[in-house]
Amino acid sequence: MDFGLKGRSALVTGGSRGIGRAVVLALAQQGASVIACYVNDSDAVTSLVDELERLGADARLVRADVSVEADVSRLVETVRDRYGTLDILVNNAATVTQLPLHEVGLDQWRQVLDTNLTSLYLIHRAAHDLLANDASVINIGSAGSLRGVADRTPYMTSKAGVLGLTRSLSKELGPRGIRVNTVAPGYTETDQMAGLPAARRAQAEARTALGRLAQPEEIAGAVLFLASDAARYITGATLHVDGGI
Repeated sequence: MDFGLKGRSALVTGGSRGIGRAVVLALAQQGASVIACYVNDSDAVTSLVDELERLGADARLVRADVSVEADVSRLVETVRDRYGTLDILVNNAATVTQLPLHEVGLDQWRQVLDTNLTSLYLIHRAAHDLLANDASVINIGSAGSLRGVADRTPYMTSKAGVLGLTRSLSKELGPRGIRVNTVAPGYTETDQMAGLPAARRAQAEARTALGRLAQPEEIAGAVLFLASDAARYITGATLHVDGGI
């Protein structure tokens, strides 16, 4: 399926693994020029570089922590220097704790909120004048933030904040023709799910109408749709890609 993204410039945060990686590859396969960031060097980064080279993609990976203002400034300047404008922004970078709230230290709380929510503010402030007047901003939320999940309160709190940011920012940027939406995945085959005991995995699958977990590529498909002109009158919305939880 051709989403008409050839030649458009894109920035994806948290792009080396899981959903972010699938989004980077999907955009590159559609002919978009992509810059993605990651926090730590890893085999995942190396293999993604190799995949992008095999595709012949106009793509670059940048090491940057989106919770650090200086890193965000450097990342956005890389986009500015390379492309001069930004058509697609995918805020995907996230971290999670799996502890009861009373066991979460203040530093852990701040790390989750800064990575998952404050980073969107930092990215937007740095890239505000770089966004094209018909740009699409896509924030990756979580279906769980509408229901709550035990032992993931900081994560779900941050993702609930993403929904409010999306709705408000869509009204700020609407006069420029810029669309801002959230994709809210459900249970997805990522590193977080890989470590689940078999019983908990079966419970997660049973909670979905489709009876299975999502593949990262299925979340990426929703991102492509919202990035494309097919979604040109959709803004301030949350697209649930959760298999019918």
